[in-house]
Formats: sequence, structure tokens, C-alpha cells
Amino acid sequence: MNKPHRDTIFLEEAEILTHQAHEGDQFIMRLLAPHCALKALPGSFVHITCDPQLPMRRPISIMRVSPDEGWVDLLYKRVGKGTTLLAKREAGEKISLMGPIGKPFQPSDTRSRPLLIGGGVGMPPMIFLADALRKATDKQPMVILGSEVPFPFKPTPSQIMVPGMPEGVIAAMPLLDDWEIPSRLASLQDFPGCFEGYVTDLARRWLDALDNTTRDSVEIFSCGPHPMLEAVAALAKEYDLPCQVSLEEFMACAVGGCAGCVVEVETPEGPAMKRVCVDGPVFDARQVF
Repeated sequence: MNKPHRDTIFLEEAEILTHQAHEGDQFIMRLLAPHCALKALPGSFVHITCDPQLPMRRPISIMRVSPDEGWVDLLYKRVGKGTTLLAKREAGEKISLMGPIGKPFQPSDTRSRPLLIGGGVGMPPMIFLADALRKATDKQPMVILGSEVPFPFKPTPSQIMVPGMPEGVIAAMPLLDDWEIPSRLASLQDFPGCFEGYVTDLARRWLDALDNTTRDSVEIFSCGPHPMLEAVAALAKEYDLPCQVSLEEFMACAVGGCAGCVVEVETPEGPAMKRVCVDGPVFDARQVF
């Protein structure tokens, strides 16, 4: 019997094309990995060897890809031994990469207003998804990003009007503005132009500003810390909106062999243990919260 993931995950010696440091111990790395770039979908991640002296790989979400030029962009935060070693790597070096891995986001054919909510290092899948959605003429995405450290890009005042935004909340991600996708930023750190509060508070303002028909066309996608995802799932339930979440978990093999990243999921047959790496990382929020 054919395995569902056979011939979909590639092992590549990826070359570091660029490696940029940003405030808040955040880094954006561009890797030349043509097989991964060709097959990756929003929600996919890679499993990389951070340094030859550290055999255990680390999972990192994909932020952008160029199938034509063969590169993938990764955004990560330096938090432990692996990412500390990864932060020292330089352009021109090679890194062992496995990917793309995981079940991607699956936008509905019947809902035209995707609401994308990303927090911290959960922002990359939302940017990847926004890039894919802008190519679909029937979709009108809205993106809300949150961070408690400086954003890994320079927020700029947006010229795109967004319903429900409080006065002065004008900061956006420049790349999304370039794509003509409305976005707003939230933080509790009093960053200029950003909403002072949680991403879910800002999402509520946006949802409440929509008429009933438009609100019924919304579906929510989210990635970020566990408490944030719980809050997003609760918001989706309150407004009776479909919601998909990408979970963050520690992983050993990342290809479903070790079952070290299992979570309990509600299924029609009852509770079941699912592997975040290959059964996810994207799940229906109602099943996991």
C-alpha cells in the first residue's frame, strides 16, 4: 500500500543564500532548496541540521518560497542551543534540510474572507498563506500579526483602509502592503502605530465591523503560542466561524516515526492521538481545543 507521504519529503544539502539578524534575537534565512521550494504549501515546515556538532534537527516553519528560483525563507528566534548555533551560520555554507513536511492549511472554496492571525514565530505560515491567497482572485485576506519583541521587519503606516480599527492603529507589514493585502499589528509593548492589546482583541474589532453577510464569509487561520491559539479557537467558536490552527511542538524525527509530538484530537470515533508532524501541524481548531 502506498504511504501518503512517500515522494513528498526531500533531503537536500541547502546552501545559505542570505542570513539576516533582526531585533529580538530573530533571524531570516534564505536557503537554496529547489525540491522543497517546488513542493511546499502554506503550513509546511522543514527539519534542519543547525550545526554539524548537533545531530538532532530542529523544525522551522516556512515563511516564503520561490518555486522558480528554488529558495525558501525561514524566520526563527534564537532561544536554545540549536537556534543559537544556527544563528552563527553564514551565507555560502550548506545545511542539511528535510522538507516540506506536514499537512498544510486548506482554505474553503465557499468562504472568501480569510482572517490570518499570527503571533511571534507563528507569523511565517501566515505570510506564506497570504502569498498564496493573493493569487486567488476570489479571496480577500486580512492579516493580523502580534509580537512582544520588535517585529522582524520595520512596521510602516498602511495606506489600506481596514474596518473596525481604532484611531492611530495604522502599522502594517510592508511586504503585505506591497501585495495589497490589508494587515495590522498588535502588541503590549506600545510600539508606534500598533494596537495595544492581544491579536484576538484586534480581530474582534474587525469582525464586529463587518455586516452579517460578510462575517459569514470569514474563516480563520492561525499559528502562534499555545495560549494564543486557544484564544483564537474560542473567538472562532464565539462567532461560529471555521478555524484551522498550526500547532507548535517539540519534534525528534518530524516524519511520524517516533510519535514524540502527539496531541489528543477529537474525531467522529472519539479521542485519538495524532502526530503534529505528519497528521498536522494544521488541525481543525474544534478538534484540538
